[in-house]
Amino acid sequence: MSDIVSTAPKQPADETENQIKSPDPRPGAPPEYSSSFVPGPLGPAIPPPAGYPGGLPMGYYGPHQPSTFPLYMQTGSIHPIQYQPGKYPAPQLSAPVVWMPVPTPIPHCPPGLECLAQLDNIHVLQHFEPLEMITGFETNNRYDIKNNTGQMVYFVTEDTDDYTRNAYRTLRPFVLRVMDCMGREVMTMQRPFRCTCCCFCCPSARQELEVQCPPGVTIGFVAEHWNLCRAVYSLQNEKKEDMMGVLGPCSTYGCGSDSVFEILSLDGVSIIGSITRKWNGVLSAMSDADHFEIHFPLDLDVTMKAMIFGACFLIDFMYFESSPPQHSNVHHD
Repeated sequence: MSDIVSTAPKQPADETENQIKSPDPRPGAPPEYSSSFVPGPLGPAIPPPAGYPGGLPMGYYGPHQPSTFPLYMQTGSIHPIQYQPGKYPAPQLSAPVVWMPVPTPIPHCPPGLECLAQLDNIHVLQHFEPLEMITGFETNNRYDIKNNTGQMVYFVTEDTDDYTRNAYRTLRPFVLRVMDCMGREVMTMQRPFRCTCCCFCCPSARQELEVQCPPGVTIGFVAEHWNLCRAVYSLQNEKKEDMMGVLGPCSTYGCGSDSVFEILSLDGVSIIGSITRKWNGVLSAMSDADHFEIHFPLDLDVTMKAMIFGACFLIDFMYFESSPPQHSNVHHD
């Protein structure tokens, strides 16, 4: 029996290697981009501290959307350009956000407010939205809450639908969600809609803000009081009993100066703290990217600190939230 001889033509070894190897990259092509994803903390569920009544509502430790939670901030490149100028864009570096260290659980402190319990002042920095100024489309507000050293304490996002934001503008009802460094919603603030078409002295026209901590557990209210000349509020507990007062300046639209809202004791004699809207020059006049500084005693009850914190946002929406200009369709001859 004769051996079977293969009739398939043999290919040179060099040609076979060329078919296996991928073609060389084009001359001058940018190097391959190697992404490095740093996952955020998982945020395990922690039981409420001893002495705090009640448990946490369902979904309290639910993960937050990574697109809105600030794990990184864009910064300018400090490295020399490695590519030929004008051919490829310079890479954008991301610097991690520095968060305030989370303290140990404190007895009789609502979970998530441990950082607030150790501070005597905080800064509320609203994000600047250039697209909102250009298009006139109202977007959800976002705020960074920082301490004196610049460390992030909380991140606040507005949760309102597009129609409500653009139809009611500064009078819109809203929900503000306060997130901690683990991406957990530790506090919720709700403002119901109040009709302002009737007399301002009517109770149904007065603005109100409900503060929940943890979400679903009401700890107090910020209630507006009618006054002819000044902004007046009361900080109430969960039973709507007055605990403190807030007295604003005669004019909240001062140009070139700060606007100070004093936190008063229940009898209105002692000044406990303050909410100051800082004047940022042209940025304060042309946009609603406000900067608030809140002062309160270090040993003040943490729930009252949270109420003062919530009053800052109601003040912002009522007096310093400038709506984008509306383009009228009426043409004058």
